Amino acid sequence: MNSWHHAQSSARRWGGTPELYLPVHEFIDSSKRIIGDVRHRSLYHHTEGVWLCQRIFGVTLDVPKARSTSQVPVRLIAEQHVLEDLGWLPSPADYINGMPVHTWMSGSRRKTVPLSHLLLHTTGDTE
Repeated sequence: MNSWHHAQSSARRWGGTPELYLPVHEFIDSSKRIIGDVRHRSLYHHTEGVWLCQRIFGVTLDVPKARSTSQVPVRLIAEQHVLEDLGWLPSPADYINGMPVHTWMSGSRRKTVPLSHLLLHTTGDTE
């Protein structure tokens, strides 16, 4: 499901227009810019991603009604997005469970880069 369809689903559920919800859904799916397949979900489609949405967009969204305004918790909007995509709400630990641990992850081995690769220019160079 894409961000627009999630926004339409939110509008049906809580009222208002899809445009009101679209920024939350676009943020959750923004990881598609980095990873072009379903693995993109490992970045924001989890419990921490839901809390991150609240931190970015605030605790609630104000949804205009006919004679008043209702407040919809941003966490509920983000949780609904993840539930529509995955059917459950995983934690980040669920994504990294079984991920191989590589030597470089521990920082125990430093990479050395020759100075020539740093593209340093000495003072006095005129290019």
